[in-house]
Amino acid sequence: MQIARVAERAGVASGTVYRYFDSKRVLVAALVADVSRRELAAIDDAADASPGPLSALAAAYVTFAARALRQRRLIWAIIAEPVDAELAPVQRDSRRLLIDAFAQRIEAVQENRGQPQLDAHLLARASMGGVLEALLGPLAGEVEADSSAGRAAVQSFALYALRAAGIADARARGLVVQAAWPEADE
Repeated sequence: MQIARVAERAGVASGTVYRYFDSKRVLVAALVADVSRRELAAIDDAADASPGPLSALAAAYVTFAARALRQRRLIWAIIAEPVDAELAPVQRDSRRLLIDAFAQRIEAVQENRGQPQLDAHLLARASMGGVLEALLGPLAGEVEADSSAGRAAVQSFALYALRAAGIADARARGLVVQAAWPEADE
C-alpha cells in the first residue's frame, strides 16, 4: 500500500493523509478496525433479527460468508494475509473479535438446546478457518457472491459450520435456506 495511491483515491494530497494518520501502520490499523466493526455490526444485525439462537447462528454464518465472498480480497487481507510484524497484532485482534462473536452465538445455541458443551471458541476458530480456506483464500477459486454458485457455496459453508456445532442435518439445512441473504453495501 502506498500513501500516494490512498491520497489519490481519496482525492486529497498525500500530506493531508499524514495529517490524519501519522504513518502507514496507523492508517492500516484504522482501516482494519473500521472494516471489523462494520462486519461485526452486519453479523449482529442479521443474528439479532432472528427469532432464536439457532436461527441467529445460521444468519450470522450466512451473513459473514456472503459479505466476505463479496469483498474477498479485503476480508482476506484483514484476517489472514501475511503482514509485517507491526500489523500482525491488529490483524489478530480483528480475527479474535469475529471468533468471539461466533463463539457467543454457539454458546447460546448449546445452552438453549441443552447440548453437551463443546468448546465454542474452538468451533468458532474452525469455522473461521473454513471460510478462509473454502471461500476466500488463494485455493478457494473464483465464485461470484451473488451468483447461484456463490449462494450455494455460502449455504454449504453455513451448513458445514452448523453441523460442526452439533445441529442435525435436516434442521441445519432448513435454517440455512431460511437465512436472509444480506444486501450488498453501498
